Amino acid sequence: MTPLDDTIAAIATPLGEGALAVIRVSGPEALAVADRCFRPAGRHAPQPSQAPTHTLHYGHVVRDGQTVDEVLLAVMRAPRTYTRQDTVEISCHGGLLPARLVLDAVLAAGARLAEPGEFTKRAFLNGRLDLAQAEAVADIIRARTDRALAAAEEQLAGRLSQRIHHVRDRLMHLLAHLEAHLDFPEEDIAPATQEEMLAGLHSALAEMEALLRTAPEGQILRHGLRAAIVGRPNVGKSSLLNQLLGRERAIVSPAPGTTRDTIEETANLRGIPVVFVDTAGLRETGEAVEQEGIRRSRAALRAAELVVVVLDRSAPRTPEDDRLLAAVAGRRHVVVLNKSDLPPRLEWPEAPAGGPAPVVEVSCLTGAGLESLKEAIVQTVWSGALRAERVEVMINARHQDALRRASEAAQRAAEALAAGVPLDLVAVDLRQAVNAVGEVVGQTTVEDLLDVVFREFCLGK
Repeated sequence: MTPLDDTIAAIATPLGEGALAVIRVSGPEALAVADRCFRPAGRHAPQPSQAPTHTLHYGHVVRDGQTVDEVLLAVMRAPRTYTRQDTVEISCHGGLLPARLVLDAVLAAGARLAEPGEFTKRAFLNGRLDLAQAEAVADIIRARTDRALAAAEEQLAGRLSQRIHHVRDRLMHLLAHLEAHLDFPEEDIAPATQEEMLAGLHSALAEMEALLRTAPEGQILRHGLRAAIVGRPNVGKSSLLNQLLGRERAIVSPAPGTTRDTIEETANLRGIPVVFVDTAGLRETGEAVEQEGIRRSRAALRAAELVVVVLDRSAPRTPEDDRLLAAVAGRRHVVVLNKSDLPPRLEWPEAPAGGPAPVVEVSCLTGAGLESLKEAIVQTVWSGALRAERVEVMINARHQDALRRASEAAQRAAEALAAGVPLDLVAVDLRQAVNAVGEVVGQTTVEDLLDVVFREFCLGK
């Protein structure tokens, strides 16, 4: 039995209390399974297998002659479904128990429990989506900002796939030329033809490099950016976190050492998810619990992709401030001069010890300067202005690996072709480039790769 021959089912909505839950059933026997466990209301109401496609039916799910729940059942016949197989979706009452009992009735009627991502995997295997589009489905579900959602929707619409197919078609065309010359070895490749092939290779390389440059932004949009808020005790780190989040998340107290552990929360800054980590104040102390908090703060500082250094603008600069600025030299960081509502006492040189970095004055008491700080953070972590076209294509780590290998193989092919290396050796590198590019959209793939991609999906999708 192939993976597409059986009928699968799963709860497609989050577990927990709610008004409704949806059980999704898909496969060649989906309608037969529904016939066995669904009783339509009304004397002349049709069974699911007799119902027209894309229709909704009221009735009850039953098991062993007993009513399980009052439901609405949607009939969707292939190929106009998510999986391109017959599909039934049962809307029942929300809550852990009703959804579980309805699912159990469906499984008892002949379906099997779906694996994570198996519905989307079937959509891919049946040609409804390519692999990059399938991954976009998971990105849409996990999106935490409007910009991340827009990027995922563009990928689902096929923006990335179009560019990948364009590159692959170009490489395939060049490979076909090489194969033709290999079939007729007595005919040397003409200089003009060689130049044309080199131009095509360099054009494909430029397109792959352009896609590879989107990887850092894609990583940020999908997983968020970790930003550690660091500084001496009582400079306003927790107050800054609360201001950035727009709510009281961290305890604020005039007593130094209030924060004993790291606190993590995600904020939406101009459409970019930023995971802010509030840390314990960095200072020398003999108190054991505070020492552990400082140790964790230093670990968070090392792991951060961006450091927000908070200084007290109303107090003189200290050796601890200088040591902290020196520690972040060479790293992406933003300097925040807090307490701008008080008279300034902090001397700030034109060339700070931490190197060139944005310096923003804020008041966590009044909120002054917060918008300027958000803009400085965005400009520090995002290369260039946030233009709408930048959202169209954002490759992920898997795409990055495949495109990197394709680019390296194409570069070897170009160098070998220019150096007059035998064409069969050039063809080997070019074929590797074609296969690596094809991995992005699933035109060159293996079952292990599909397992890795789809096991990260939630159940029911």
